Amino acid sequence: MSGLFDAFTLKDVRLRNRVAVSPMCQYSSVEGRPTDWHLVHLGSRAVGGAGLVMVEATAVTRDGRISPGDGGIWADEHVASYTPITRFLKEHGAVAGIQLAHAGRKASANRPWEGDDHLEPDEGAWEILGPSSVAFGANLPVTPREMTTDEIAEVRAAFVAAAKRSLAAGFEWLELHFAHGYLAHSFYSPLSNHRTDAYGGSFDNRVRFLVETFAAVREVWPERLPLTVRLSVTDWLEGGVTVEESIELVRRLQAAGLDLIDVSHGFGTPDISRVPWGPAFMVPIAGRVRRETGLPTSVGWMITSPSEADNAIREGQADQIMLARAMLRDPYWPFHAAKELGVEHPERILPVQYAHWLKR
Repeated sequence: MSGLFDAFTLKDVRLRNRVAVSPMCQYSSVEGRPTDWHLVHLGSRAVGGAGLVMVEATAVTRDGRISPGDGGIWADEHVASYTPITRFLKEHGAVAGIQLAHAGRKASANRPWEGDDHLEPDEGAWEILGPSSVAFGANLPVTPREMTTDEIAEVRAAFVAAAKRSLAAGFEWLELHFAHGYLAHSFYSPLSNHRTDAYGGSFDNRVRFLVETFAAVREVWPERLPLTVRLSVTDWLEGGVTVEESIELVRRLQAAGLDLIDVSHGFGTPDISRVPWGPAFMVPIAGRVRRETGLPTSVGWMITSPSEADNAIREGQADQIMLARAMLRDPYWPFHAAKELGVEHPERILPVQYAHWLKR
């Protein structure tokens, strides 16, 4: 059985281990362009030994940003801003991944440390779109405008164009963000999708935007490179998305060419009271998805210790561990984890500039 520090090959991409840096919004881009902050932030995790380093949720349209500080790849001019990052990650042993997203009804918001609420018109607010005119609520009370079918097609085309730009920028791992209450998840969940046309109502209709968007991206993303999806597999609420439904959705995406499912959850509404917070609480659900679909999975959420991560791999619950806050606390988490797990010569996952001094 594979362990956390065994290599992982998906399509033609080989990861040096099963540790992945989860997409984490930094809210520090300028008109979508990453800055030196992102080079240092992401680059340090590659130096620290992660196998996959994911760039944060990256907007496929300008109005699809969560905040004015979000990363974006909606224009050809953005490509050159990402190439130094992908080059540095690759030079230091990590695979560069990017997560493409549209914020939907969570768009046009302040950065978290500026209130995490919707922008006012005099602060540069922009129009918010969603599957239905249903507000997210709580600190995001603005009601989105229901998208027309033409606008749905435009956003789908924006995902395709963003995928092409991601390839040109040097990314070798692509993830579509179908989770956390953003646009795709809000189409999927009956809590936010009240449409009565072909994109709402039945399960087949609610997943239509996700399946069509995925299939369109699959046509332009090279078959040799992984195409993955992060999916909220449950809303944790009555009347919301269920794990059973999500397993069926994963099977449909798999038939369309999905290579790995990044199992996540919730955040489609402000109510998170029923989330069973606890160490590695999503691991059993990821294991179920993996068993019932036969598809490789990744999972995160409150995995902090090397043993938790290693056990999830060895027990066949996941193929990859997504780390977020743990990697913010310690960019060298993989090195320290390798030492704790007794990996021979753990310093070898670091660049020679560090490994030479740490081998003693």
